[in-house]
Amino acid sequence: MNGAADFARLQADFAGHLRDPGGQPPPAGIEPRRMQVYRELIFNNIAGFIRSGFPVLWGLLGDARGNRLVRDFMVRHRAETPYFLEISREFLAYLQDEYQPDPEDPDFLRELAHYEWVELALDVADSELPREGLDPHGDLLSGRPVVSPLAWVLSYRYQVHLLGPGFRPSEPPPTPTHLVVYRNGADEVNFLEINAVTARLLQLLGSDPESRPTGEGALAAIAAELGQADAGPVIAAGRQILLQLRELEVLLGTLA
Repeated sequence: MNGAADFARLQADFAGHLRDPGGQPPPAGIEPRRMQVYRELIFNNIAGFIRSGFPVLWGLLGDARGNRLVRDFMVRHRAETPYFLEISREFLAYLQDEYQPDPEDPDFLRELAHYEWVELALDVADSELPREGLDPHGDLLSGRPVVSPLAWVLSYRYQVHLLGPGFRPSEPPPTPTHLVVYRNGADEVNFLEINAVTARLLQLLGSDPESRPTGEGALAAIAAELGQADAGPVIAAGRQILLQLRELEVLLGTLA
């Protein structure tokens, strides 16, 4: 029993030192050179996954700040999964709940990280595009359009899809940025910048199938929300938007 307890304590000390070599001493009896190999292996693997999962963010922060974030992530965060492929999701959870901003960190750090994670999450999502119970050529006004489960409507304070070395604003624009990030039937992940009206339209169309409106019904509701007594122009313009969204496979058709 003591042997099992001692081994468990050794494992805890070993893992604690790998996470936080500056704050927790290594277990006794392990050669320092071997301990260094393990420290570098674990850190470099985790840093590599984060660097590849958040390339724009890492490029804007630089290696020094990026590596400090990785170390802080390892010290503070307790992952809910042992899988390396889930490191990006765990890093995003760390940024949202445990991250302590550095004065030089950009204000858009969390939003950019979320946007980059969405691209990765959609790329590896195992959801299949439904085909049964749909009419891919159905009338998008009189029918009830179906939003793809692989189309995610997102709103950000910053223009996250434009951020990079040549565009690094210190303040957000006056209006939010709305995007739909989607994966099509060819498994290509793309994004489309949309306005607030299109974002609201997709929200209405993505409601529960029992209460999902027709395309015309959703557009009429939006016209009422906008205070437009005559819904005709909104419906006419909305029809073109619906057709574009179906062409992109953001909409899959209508309920059969």
